[in-house]
Amino acid sequence: MATKKKNLKKPTKATAPNTAPTGTAPAGTAPQPDPTALSIGDLKNLATILDVASTRGAFKAAEMASVGFLFNKLQAFLAKVAPEQKPEDAKAGEQAPATATK
Repeated sequence: MATKKKNLKKPTKATAPNTAPTGTAPAGTAPQPDPTALSIGDLKNLATILDVASTRGAFKAAEMASVGFLFNKLQAFLAKVAPEQKPEDAKAGEQAPATATK
């Protein structure tokens, strides 16, 4: 009488990697900032890069109109979003007491 050997190993289930649900962080850790987010400082740096690149002749004459349009649009956005900073001289003048010499 022939007998069949049974496979003693149980089939393994496919499981997903052990990850935390999206949007939650382990207790005691601060949420990480989005590395792809742009800040006002990043946009200011971009405006500087455009200015330097155009000064060094990185753009062809036919491209200058679109680069200039983008630069002007970026400058207008930064002026609208970023609060105006007072010059250091104005701050120093306000803090120093006024002395009159006659």
